[in-house]
Formats: sequence, C-alpha cells, structure tokens
Amino acid sequence: MFRISLILLLFCSQAYAYETLLTVAKDGTAQYTSIQEAINDTKTFPWHDITIKVKNGVYEEKVNVYSWNTRVTIIGESRDNTIIRFGDYFDKINLGRNSTFHTYTMRVAGNDFSAVNLTIENTAGPVGQAVALHVEADRAAFYNVSLKGFQDTLYVAGEGHRSYFENCYIEGSVDFIFGGGTAYFNHCQIHSLRSDSYVTAASTEPNQPYGLVFANSQFTAPDDISGVYLGRPWRHHAKTLITNSYLGEHIHPAGWHNWNSEEKEQTVNYVEIGNYGPGATAAKRVTWATTTTADAPLNPTPPSAILGDWRPHKPQD
Repeated sequence: MFRISLILLLFCSQAYAYETLLTVAKDGTAQYTSIQEAINDTKTFPWHDITIKVKNGVYEEKVNVYSWNTRVTIIGESRDNTIIRFGDYFDKINLGRNSTFHTYTMRVAGNDFSAVNLTIENTAGPVGQAVALHVEADRAAFYNVSLKGFQDTLYVAGEGHRSYFENCYIEGSVDFIFGGGTAYFNHCQIHSLRSDSYVTAASTEPNQPYGLVFANSQFTAPDDISGVYLGRPWRHHAKTLITNSYLGEHIHPAGWHNWNSEEKEQTVNYVEIGNYGPGATAAKRVTWATTTTADAPLNPTPPSAILGDWRPHKPQD
C-alpha cells in the first residue's frame, strides 16, 4: 500500500509540475525566440513565481501578459539593448473611438507582475495616440525600464489597481502618462518631447484616494521645448501629486490646465509639495491647485501610504 501511494504521489507531482524559469533569445540560443511564445507557455494562475529572462535583442512584437498569467517577472539582459517595440497607432488600428486602447506594444493584465531592465517602445512616431505600455493589473512593478513613445506612452488603468515605477525613464508628447489607476513613480525621469503639451491626464475615480504620484523624480525636456503643463484632467476627479521632484524650465508657469472645463477645477486634486528647479515656482500657479515649495528636499509621501498593504520589491537580476 505504501509503495502504491508513493507511486501515485510521484505521478501527481510530475503531472502538475511546471517550469518557473524560461529563457528567450532572438538568435535562437534559448528556449524561445519571442517573448510572447514564452508567456503563452507559462502556467495558468501559478502557485510559484515565474521568471522569463530575455537576452539582448530587438523584439518586434506585440506582447500580452494575460489576466491568467499572474506572478510573472520579465528580466531583460540590459535596459538599453533588450528592446520590445511595435508601431500600432489610433488610425492604423481603426477600431472606432476606442482604438487607443488597442495600440499598446505591451499590455499587462496579470496581477503581481514585474519587469526589470527593458525598453518598451511604440515606434509609430508623432501620429496621434500610440501606447507603449498598457497596465491594467494590480500590483505591477517596473524597475530600470525605459518607456518610449509620443502621445499616450503609458496607460495605467483600473479602479483600485496599483503600479510602481522605480528608476524608470518615460518620454512622450501629449498626455503621455494617463489613466485611472494608482501609480507611484519613484526616482524616475519624465521627459517631454513637445512644446505646449501635457505630461499627465489622470482619470481617477471619485472614491480612489490617489491617482498619479511622482516622488524624487525629474521632469526634463530638450532645450527648445517650453509651455508644458504638468497635467490636465481626463475625468472630473483627476488626482496627481508631485513631491520632492525637479521641474525643468519647460514647465508652464500655470502648472496645470483645466481641459477647457471650469467645472473640473472644482473636483480635481492637483498637489505639488517641496519641488525645486526653474519650473517649480508657485507665483503663477493656478489657484485651484495646491503648491508649496521648499528650500531643502523634504521626505516625500512613502509608497506605503499610496499603495496600501502592497510592498513592491525588485526581483533579483
């Protein structure tokens, strides 16, 4: 009886075993040649974390981390040389008024996701809405990741969904960080590519305490760029907090735009605390935003105050 039980136990353990480390290389020297192939081969709703290691290369593909692909970590060999890119944009997709949400290069819908040492790029150029990274998962974390595009580079979606970005570079032109999720940007560079434009377009739900939060970050632009607003409200209860961050001279003195709706001025929550740099002056800020400056750096709002019981941590390279 003991022998039969042991055989059954071994059979069951083999039947339910799955790989927790997968490798991808464009040149064929790993298990898979595309990132999507590896994702498609991962365990559905795994009970152990799954790591996908990606060697340097340009991966010209549209990547989907589906809702059933939970607990996935993608680790690139190097940030500048492990590149995921695609070139979809609004008019090319041609799926009606919601085409923007189909333009992503990479979409993350599986909870407890992490990405390290990658570049994710939408290569469509200045042709309208063209998302590089679309996040609609809860507890999604990005470390040392570059996000490149023009309009609508990063979309963080989902009421109550939380995402975290650390040491990331995000560039774009119009509303290039947008959405209704709660997202914390820590030690990130936010780089504007167009004058007379907007960095953020939050669409926070009314009962959600935080929307887009930037701490210890740098808002930069090329020397010939000017008149950039920190944000405008995509929806009435937009929330954006910028704290302890450098604001370059490209930032518009008013700071914030009402998207041509005085009504939204009564409901948005735009706050600047302890920022510095030529674009951080409070003298000409709009009266419906809160702005305080400081001569010395402050202790910014910690991630734990924004993200609740979730404590993101960087996976081992």
